[in-house]
Amino acid sequence: MTRFKVRFTAAAETDLLRLFDFLLEPDVVAAEQAREAIAKAIELLKVFPFSCRKALGGDGNPFLRELIIPFGGAGYVALFEIENRDTVTPLALRRQREEDYH
Repeated sequence: MTRFKVRFTAAAETDLLRLFDFLLEPDVVAAEQAREAIAKAIELLKVFPFSCRKALGGDGNPFLRELIIPFGGAGYVALFEIENRDTVTPLALRRQREEDYH
């Protein structure tokens, strides 16, 4: 079975910090649970990136996809690209209730 390397962009890393910080002050436990949920979901990309839905507005690029990450009442969405047969790159993350990727 092929295992992909997951390589975050700087923007995706910034998004992770923003999402964590959003929960950290009001609820440290929820922030840690969200971090764990995201990390567990990202593990899926190492094995099954093609199982995720194609991204809307991706200009028909079949390698631009979205990973839905369940958490609480809504969860998160990770926009990622399957770069080649070895690498998957998360480009951005957002809460599902946000308008779009930042």
